Amino acid sequence: MEKRKNKERVVRIFNLSEDVWPFIEAYGDKKLQAWEIKENANLTDKDLFSMAEEFEFTFITPRSIDPLFVEYYKKLCMVRDLEILVPKNHSGRLCEDILNDKTVMERLLQLGKEYQRLNLTGYSTTPYFLRLVETLRKNGVEVRTSEAPEESNAWTVNFYGSKSGIRQLTQINGAIRADLKMPNGVVSSGIIDTAGMAANKYIKEGGVVIKTNKGHSGAGVLIFRKGDLPKNFAQCEKKIIKILSRDSYWEKFPIVVESLVIPNPRIGGGFPNAEFFIRQDGEVEFLYYCGMRVDEKGIFCGVEIGEGVLPKRVASRITDIGYLIGEQFSKDGYRGYFDVDFIAEKGGEVFLSESNVRVTGGTHVYEAGKELVGRNFTKKSFVLSNNMFTLPLKKKFTFGKLYKLMKPILFSRKSKEGLVICSSNLLHDGYLSYIIFGKNKKRAEALEFEMKKLLTGK
Repeated sequence: MEKRKNKERVVRIFNLSEDVWPFIEAYGDKKLQAWEIKENANLTDKDLFSMAEEFEFTFITPRSIDPLFVEYYKKLCMVRDLEILVPKNHSGRLCEDILNDKTVMERLLQLGKEYQRLNLTGYSTTPYFLRLVETLRKNGVEVRTSEAPEESNAWTVNFYGSKSGIRQLTQINGAIRADLKMPNGVVSSGIIDTAGMAANKYIKEGGVVIKTNKGHSGAGVLIFRKGDLPKNFAQCEKKIIKILSRDSYWEKFPIVVESLVIPNPRIGGGFPNAEFFIRQDGEVEFLYYCGMRVDEKGIFCGVEIGEGVLPKRVASRITDIGYLIGEQFSKDGYRGYFDVDFIAEKGGEVFLSESNVRVTGGTHVYEAGKELVGRNFTKKSFVLSNNMFTLPLKKKFTFGKLYKLMKPILFSRKSKEGLVICSSNLLHDGYLSYIIFGKNKKRAEALEFEMKKLLTGK
């Protein structure tokens, strides 16, 4: 009698670099390109927390993970069975590396025989991800993609995840909803034209923002404030041309030139955000709203989730707008996670900034919160996260050393409070990725302060 197969095996692929591959490929500085690929790979173990509610799964990563960290994660999230696969070659295109790795492919085909089907999920639905799905299916493996659009609708990822795509959508829907607006701006192409537009805007308004169509972690975004550029048009234009000429991606992709909005830090740090999930049946599900922690260069650092993080009118507005955008994404066939970023202006206006049509910088926080505190954690806890907190310069931490140091404030399932260490890989680069859960904002901030005190020894 043939042994009955287990129903389904979840296979998670952390293909972060693939999401912005054309952008990474266009870097003028090849050393910077290699560094970007490496840094993205180091964010791998953080994504384990996006899987916090899974009891057993296979995790495919571009780089290996410290076994001590794996044990910490498994114990904390009560994971029974976690298999980690690492292709030998790491090009930045993880799904392509999987296809070219005999050992990893053989293991996936074996899992396809052991289980009735594989459920493949990834950081982003890329052409490489879809090619891997197709190859497995051609080899007789039944594959489900519960967090991805079908191949015919995969254009939605790059289009709506781009600065120009979401601007087009906003302009169309702005007629339906008056408060759906973006900062005043235009979509341009080419360095010369862009520099002229940007210089003109800068001189008239005293500030300007220039964005490439689909950047990553602050790269591809230039913020010029009062005093940053010359007041003379010709000199201003010349300086912008010089800056844009450093990287070939400015010539390769559409560029958005928009007005500089001064954020109001009292409204979600100035950067409210809402995250959603579109199910396979097309239903748009609201997950949470938050305030984003953004540094002065415009680089995303983490999130704040909890009661009172946003005024009720702002929370209601960004949720409604998120649903409106999600309905369009769903209609066009997108499936999976997406978020909508906003800027709250000092004058009281709330502008839509962009949409990330993939797993986001807050997804792992949300999924960890559901597992560790409970499905209603946004009402029971206040949460602070930082994906890349800079560690004290002269201190080097291994995961084991950090774990011992942080033991007094580590997360407890009993109290449902404390610090969650989200990465061991980033420690080698001098960064700490963490989530802090507190009963309220004051308690969460006190725990974060205590963490910083333990790190510095002061």
